[in-house]
Formats: sequence, structure tokens, C-alpha cells
Amino acid sequence: MMSSTVKPNWTVEGREWPNRDASRFVFAAGFKWHVQVMGAGPPLLLLHGAGAATHSWRDVAPLLAKDFLVIAPDLPGHGFTETPRGDGLSLPGMAQGLTALLATLDVRPVLAVGHSAGAAIAMRMGRDGRFQRGVVSLNGALRPFPGAAGHIFPAMAKLLFLNPFALQVFAWRAARPGAISRLLESTGSHIDATGLRHYQALLSTTGHVAGALGMMARWDLHALHAEFPAFASPLTLVAAEEDRAIPPKVAEDVEKLVGHSRLIALPGLGHLAHEEDPLKIAEIVREAAEA
Repeated sequence: MMSSTVKPNWTVEGREWPNRDASRFVFAAGFKWHVQVMGAGPPLLLLHGAGAATHSWRDVAPLLAKDFLVIAPDLPGHGFTETPRGDGLSLPGMAQGLTALLATLDVRPVLAVGHSAGAAIAMRMGRDGRFQRGVVSLNGALRPFPGAAGHIFPAMAKLLFLNPFALQVFAWRAARPGAISRLLESTGSHIDATGLRHYQALLSTTGHVAGALGMMARWDLHALHAEFPAFASPLTLVAAEEDRAIPPKVAEDVEKLVGHSRLIALPGLGHLAHEEDPLKIAEIVREAAEA
């Protein structure tokens, strides 16, 4: 991405970052990652969705750290993780980068939990049975956009990604009062002031916006979707009934394709269910690990 973009600064946007004591910076796959590690027990990988960062696990991670060694990175180009060169923001590229990060940390997660696009990455990594206790998909973005939208949406994201003026406009609009709360409420979720503050801090920086748009511009789920019938890991599909970003039908369709899968419906919650009800999500993750 162009040098005009500005990444979030750890001494500014990260000054009051949730679970800051668990943060560390690690060099892997050719670039620097921000990753949070906490707790003890079987290793558990947490992968946030597009446009978010580790702050989205701020309440879930400490709950799970009572039973697991939690590893929660900022995805490439997101938050305080650097943007990789080449194809590093694509689905295969992110999966490869995370594999290198885990090797550098010398951990082998037994369970992966992914939210939205993070669920697709977890399934890409777990297709060969890598995660012994499976994958938990939280409102997973697991199906390609239907029809022409599957081509138009990535093309629009690419145009915005390549246009520094568009990035600056988006970041400027995100900084305006009420903009982020309206954006998140459009997904069917209502989160606390802490969450809103961190989303606003991230989305007001052109570097973070560029990372999210670069990911969307390279996103292709067709190959992953074709592999679902042969998916080797146990799969728990969590679908929030009020999710306006990823319809629950996506999880219902994936359940029919993946043999070792089960579907859990969450009434009253939206796309950011793990931020709205962290206790419930932690409970579901524990059950998946024990199943």
C-alpha cells in the first residue's frame, strides 16, 4: 500500500488498549505482528474479523484465559500488525502468515475461534484437521457473495484501497461523532463505549482502513467453499439471529455441507455477538473444546 497511509500508533491509539499487558510484538512471515498471549492450558487461537483488531476480544479473552493459553493476533494490515507485501492480505496469504506466526511462537492451537472473515481464515487453516478440537465460527463470512456482487464488491474495495484520497475521506468520516456507532448498529449489534472508542480510533487511521479494504479486495471464498464437504475438523457454527451483516442462513447452508458440524442459534444478538455477550460466547467455546 502507498506510503501516505498512517498505521495506528501503539503509543497513541494503543495507550489504553484492552489487555495491554498481554501484548507483544513478534516478527514472523516477513513483517511485524501485534499479538496478545494470556492464560495457561491448551492453546486457543482467536481471529477477529475484517476491520476489527484484538480489542474485539477484550472481554472474551480474559474469560477463556482461565482455561486456555489464548493467542489473539491483529490480522495482517489490521490494528498494530504491519501490512505484508504481495498476496499477504488474501485468504491463503493470511492463513500462511498465521501459520508462520504460530511456529514463531512455538504453539499449536487445539481450537480456533474466528469471527466473520476470521472464521474463513480458521477454516482455511483447519481444513486438514490441524485443530484437534475443531473450529468455532462466530457469524462466519463463509459464503461468496452471490451473482455479480461477488465480482463488483472486491473490485470496489480494490479501487478504494488504491485511492489515498478515498482512504482519507473514510478516516475523516469515521472520526465524526456518532459515525462509528451508526455503522456498528447497522450490523444489528449494540456495544459498549469502550468498544466504540477503539473502533473509532482504528477506523480514523488510513493505515487500518487500507488493511481492511486490501483484505476485502483480495477475498475469494470460492475455493474454500468447494472444500467444505471434505473439511476434516469438527465445526461449531454460531449464528446470531439479529445479524444484519451475515444472515444466519449462511451458517445453515454450511452446516449442510460440513459433516462434523453443529449449529447454535443466538437470539437477540447481532454480528458482534462476542462483544455484546462475552460470557455466552466463552461458554460456547468451552463446550466446543470439551465435545
